[in-house]
Amino acid sequence: MTENKLEKAAFAGGCFWCMVKPFKEWPGIHDVVSGYMGGHLDNPTYEDVKKGDSGHLEVVEIKYDPTEFPYDKLLDVYWRQIDPTDAEGQFHDRGSSYATAIFHYTDEQRKIAETSKANLAASGIFSKPIVTTIRPAETFYPAEEYHQDYYIKSEEHYKDNRARSGRDVFITKHWA
Repeated sequence: MTENKLEKAAFAGGCFWCMVKPFKEWPGIHDVVSGYMGGHLDNPTYEDVKKGDSGHLEVVEIKYDPTEFPYDKLLDVYWRQIDPTDAEGQFHDRGSSYATAIFHYTDEQRKIAETSKANLAASGIFSKPIVTTIRPAETFYPAEEYHQDYYIKSEEHYKDNRARSGRDVFITKHWA
């Protein structure tokens, strides 16, 4: 597969450390990069985003082969990593930079995301409304190098942080 046949997707799901590994595990996913999107500051730093000063969300940008792993399957993975009913952040990470959002690069992605969100809302899995926003993709700023593949680079800290966050308990409760 040549690089020019790959497509991009971007998802905000709270802490980007917890959003990389679930996507990297699938065939057809060529890269998952932690970063920032959706704000008003050029070249934001982690501190800018964490403080909420930049307006950005923590996101993962995914390069994928849609013939091996279609966009609707990415959305299936995405929904199973987040609490789509929480507008104030994700699990123990609170604040606007940890909100959930689907950033679409094409009109086709937008339509698929809207259908996926409507199907999730109609499924009855959640008793509260689905508040995850669907927004046009904006400039993606990769996070600092130490954030990339954090689950590998700082495995023990990653595991401890994820365990304390409540994310896995939530996922098991709603998707197991």
